[in-house]
Amino acid sequence: MNQNMAAAMELRCWGGDWGLPSVHSESLVVLAYAKFSGAKLTVSPIDWTWKTLTATVPELICGNSALQEPTQILNFLRKQRFNADYELSARQGADTMAYIALLEEKLRPALLHTFWVDAENYANVTRPWFASRSPFPLNFLVPISHANTALSRILLTKGEAPLHRITEVEGKIYSDAKECLNLLSYRLGSANYFFGNSPTSLDAFVFGFLAPLYKASLPSSPLQSHLRQLDNITGFCDNILAVYFSSDHPCPPPPVQETMDANLQKLTQLVNKESNLIEKMDDNLRSSPQHKPHRPDPKPSLASEKNSTPA
Repeated sequence: MNQNMAAAMELRCWGGDWGLPSVHSESLVVLAYAKFSGAKLTVSPIDWTWKTLTATVPELICGNSALQEPTQILNFLRKQRFNADYELSARQGADTMAYIALLEEKLRPALLHTFWVDAENYANVTRPWFASRSPFPLNFLVPISHANTALSRILLTKGEAPLHRITEVEGKIYSDAKECLNLLSYRLGSANYFFGNSPTSLDAFVFGFLAPLYKASLPSSPLQSHLRQLDNITGFCDNILAVYFSSDHPCPPPPVQETMDANLQKLTQLVNKESNLIEKMDDNLRSSPQHKPHRPDPKPSLASEKNSTPA
């Protein structure tokens, strides 16, 4: 039964680049957990389709069920007996929840800022990537939509009154993120994974959050520089990529563009007329005031393989 259900599970997500199976953190969390637990997913990138604007990813489709958000998807997979946390103690389970909450509170705002608010990173990396993976005319709309969402999310979680501008919270955001990275590095130590010899959901979350920051070619990122100084964390990411994703093809060829119906043709005409205005809004975004509104056998790690090599 599990094999039949697994064959019917489809994951919609952003595609890969930078040596990663997906550049999208939440999608990367689900992809990693599926590998760790042995769940077989049919991965359907939304790149170059109209879903780049309309879909909420990651999204797991299984029969009549459609689940979004990594926590919901992971819970669903556990119910199908794809449980990477099966051997965790109650204490370790509680620690897992605490560390995931820490990632959301302390690290996510800095990641959003790094990719979507920092002007240099946005102009040279984030915006070109997402625009190039979106069909015309959505290539104008998708990046600015994500940037607005990221900025609002940061200010809602970090912009306590009377702070209304992103520049007033940047220092606190990056200080918290570096503290979080240091704590993760200390907790991991010299181990391959956070709990024992096999990866769990915490490893999936940490990998999903940190791998894009580690692998992207960012022109401006003190946080990336700090991460790359933590050798055990970068080794952790490299190990997961080598052991679980080395045979994957992270950048599938673009599918045939979907045929536009009459409404989409009208949208094209509208965006053509408004593209200059959108560009201007995009350039002014950061300076505008914002108000609060069945586990498989564990695979050997790279380190263990080296240790087992005969002298």
